Amino acid sequence: MNRYFHRQIQLWGEEKQNDLQKKSIAIIGAGGLGSSLAIALGSSGIGTIHLVDFDHIEVHNIHRQIAFTTADEGKSKAKTASRLVENRCPYTKIIAYEEDFETFSTRDIQVDIMIDATDNLPVRAAIDKYATKTNTPWIYGSVEAFNGQVCFFDKSDFSAFKITNKKPEGIAAPIVMHIASLQANLALRYLVELPLKKDLLYYLYFDEDGELQTQKFKMPIH
Repeated sequence: MNRYFHRQIQLWGEEKQNDLQKKSIAIIGAGGLGSSLAIALGSSGIGTIHLVDFDHIEVHNIHRQIAFTTADEGKSKAKTASRLVENRCPYTKIIAYEEDFETFSTRDIQVDIMIDATDNLPVRAAIDKYATKTNTPWIYGSVEAFNGQVCFFDKSDFSAFKITNKKPEGIAAPIVMHIASLQANLALRYLVELPLKKDLLYYLYFDEDGELQTQKFKMPIH
């Protein structure tokens, strides 16, 4: 195992790497953000990943959902991503759930952190409500066009967001992977007990000159 995770062990040592084997997380959604998160975190040595998605792969998903190929059309997103991750890393157990978050939440599975990889606000509000009830931190992420948002919710809540059924518009594939990588880094820093900013919303976008901008907003504490 130490050979597989050599470069990570250089970052935080064998003890923290071994501790990751005892951790459990849930990724809600296995599409654009979720497939990138599953690959990044599934290759890090986290002991158990619960991957939740009721949906099946469609051809228009594939350009931004990097766990899938055109040969996977019609297959379960959760199961297909899970197989890929397990083939990449034998030290992570990944459990696929072909169901929505509401159903998954009734299982009362305890995890160290939940990661939002959904594409709609009502489900994120449900994740927040469940996280508050179970005292579980969670990481929000969203993407649209060339923009994205990330926040580690701990003592704050989702009340600052207006809950609508608005569907995302066009999405560039690289911003999906970028936001997922930020979520994955926050999750790993939390799991190995490195410093990180909580309850701070990062809003990333390209301005009219094509320069990447980052704004930060403190979230309300409940």
